[in-house]
Amino acid sequence: MLKLKRILLIAPTEMTRTPAFDRAQALAIATGALLHIVAFDYVQALALAGVFDHDAMAQAREGYLQVHRHWLEQQARFQQSAGLQVTTEVVWAKSSLAQVLTYVNDFHADLVIKDTHHVPALDRAFHRPLDWRLLRDCPAPLLLVTEASHPKPLKILAAIDLSHLEDLTQGLNDRVLDLASLLALSCGAALHVLNVNNWSVVGGAQRSLPTPCLDDSLRDAVNDAQEEAFDVLAERHDIEKKRRHLLTGIPHKVIELFSRQNAFDMVVLGTTYHPGVDRFIGSTAESVLNHGPCSLMIVKPLPRLG
Repeated sequence: MLKLKRILLIAPTEMTRTPAFDRAQALAIATGALLHIVAFDYVQALALAGVFDHDAMAQAREGYLQVHRHWLEQQARFQQSAGLQVTTEVVWAKSSLAQVLTYVNDFHADLVIKDTHHVPALDRAFHRPLDWRLLRDCPAPLLLVTEASHPKPLKILAAIDLSHLEDLTQGLNDRVLDLASLLALSCGAALHVLNVNNWSVVGGAQRSLPTPCLDDSLRDAVNDAQEEAFDVLAERHDIEKKRRHLLTGIPHKVIELFSRQNAFDMVVLGTTYHPGVDRFIGSTAESVLNHGPCSLMIVKPLPRLG
């Protein structure tokens, strides 16, 4: 059975308590996991000063980091008072993708939590924010927190994708529902499952086509097959019938609207990337991240063996 043992919170460089702190604390208490908080801190001026006076720079850097360590330790003591096992570390490094991924792998995180912020489309065109790069490359489930009005989520939406052959996604839908079910059970949250019926795999090809492109009989057959697969999957994970939702439309827009209208605290979504295969699953996650009304948890397939 899936279990969360080690949660990693990536704290902002600024010494401010953000919504991700509250969500991480609530999930760690609910699941009984260890919470480790890391902050990546790097001041360019101090680094440049070290070129001229290494000893002075080392002393100044240590003094600066000590202030940050003390602040994080204060946050840890606050969370330990709630019965949480929590540790902290401040790393002298830029919060680059490589640094974060190395830390995630070395820590063996079962879940990574981080605050996220809206990034205008024009800015994304010239600079890929760390959040967007983690969507693609973070090996552990990743929770990007927008706000935490309910630190312990009350309503969770698992958005699955039945438009791809299962061997392409390596059981990803089950992974999404496994994690969403664990969180819902641990937190006492209501779990809903959603599939957006707009895409289908035709003739075993490794491509997806929008169902309006198909003739009526083939489209009906595809829709019936997806509905049957949806019910089988929902039954396997004990999702109540009143909490199963089959909708039609553009996936990311439907997910965004449905989660907003129904006041979900968290959307759990699978994502995967394959060279030469359409980017539907990954691009849906990116769109939901930028426009979704609540926190987004991203789940990846298990790595292939061999």
